Amino acid sequence: MLRLAAASLAGTAIEFYDFFVYGTAAALVLGPLFFPTFSPVAGTLAAFGTFGVGFVARPLGSILFGHFGDRRGRRPVLVASLLLTGASTVAVGCVPSYGSIGVAAPVLLLVLRFLQGLGLGGEWGGAVLLTAEHAPAGRRGLWSSFPQAGPAVGFLLANGVMLALSATLTDAQFARWGWRVPFWVAGVLALGGLWLRSSLAESPRFLEIDDHARVPLAEVVRGHWRLVLLTAGALSVGYAIFYAVTTWSLAYGTERLGVSRTVILACIMAAVVVKGSLTPLVALLSDRYGRRPLCLLGCAAAALWMFPMVALLATGAPLLMFLGFLGALLAFVTMFAVLGAYLPELYEPRVRCTGAAVGYNLGGVLGGALTPIVATALAEHSGRVPWGVGAYLTGVALFSLGCFALLPETRPVGVVEVVEVVEVEPVAG
Repeated sequence: MLRLAAASLAGTAIEFYDFFVYGTAAALVLGPLFFPTFSPVAGTLAAFGTFGVGFVARPLGSILFGHFGDRRGRRPVLVASLLLTGASTVAVGCVPSYGSIGVAAPVLLLVLRFLQGLGLGGEWGGAVLLTAEHAPAGRRGLWSSFPQAGPAVGFLLANGVMLALSATLTDAQFARWGWRVPFWVAGVLALGGLWLRSSLAESPRFLEIDDHARVPLAEVVRGHWRLVLLTAGALSVGYAIFYAVTTWSLAYGTERLGVSRTVILACIMAAVVVKGSLTPLVALLSDRYGRRPLCLLGCAAAALWMFPMVALLATGAPLLMFLGFLGALLAFVTMFAVLGAYLPELYEPRVRCTGAAVGYNLGGVLGGALTPIVATALAEHSGRVPWGVGAYLTGVALFSLGCFALLPETRPVGVVEVVEVVEVEPVAG
């Protein structure tokens, strides 16, 4: 289990590195380089538009890779998705700017971002299911949290490289070639991920299925459509929080508040370190107290914290910005740390790869794709404190709270109780 969980974490971290490095570049440099005829705000919105295309592609990737995951196994999905995401990310770093090839530059950027999202849409289902279906029922939350910690590791890798380049290069060097380096690094990381995943065994739960779904998506739409919509709505707040903190606030802090990109990146990264380190602990609590209660708690905390977060961000003070980001990401991790166990438990095994991944990635469209665009537009028409952004995020949190309230609990309580009885009774005898 430890080797499997480590390989899942490493692979997920690599794929999310690819995804996040684009978001950071969109916030910092892609607007002027690929949309130079736009105003600064319009250029940022256009860059975030290409960022959002990746989220639109993710559910399609879930359908494509989920089909093969439910028909052929979880393991092949991990290899194919990693290859697609890695190759498209390296290619982004090679796209000439608008000044060199004109309108073809943003078009190529859009296509590659779509392919990147397509690959990531297949990654989550394969990595999480392979770990969850190997894990013992009483510790499924804990083991499934390893791939859930991958996004935090990927974010830190992506922004660590960006931070190092930003601190050592001039603005002109960074805009000319420095921003491309993290995309090229993705190729080396992808090769390492493929090596790690080459020895993984297929999920035992998949091998037990006698009658595989012929068209998994059709079965999901016919028998699980309500569950897919509820999970997508429930997860939208997590995406909204994460990308408000890691993408929108980066653009807002540098462009509107005049904060150094090095300073605000460091604040965000410090908050992500705390969030990532707490992921296994929160997941362990879900094995004891349940998945749904923690998700409801995280949603409620998010609804209460969004206005304080934007107020702390607007100060421009590093410590206060860090506290605002930290509070938001603590609410986030209370929900998302348990999803590696929760979503697979909600869906039957024969359509699990498609159903869980489609629900997970549709939440990304609702929360992740729209949030940087909506938040940038709302902040443009507000004063120094973007209260409109706080209201928007609070509304998303309340919507997700309602969706989580309609989902059932899935923690296998009976399994845990049987294990405890078996361990205690011989001692008493």
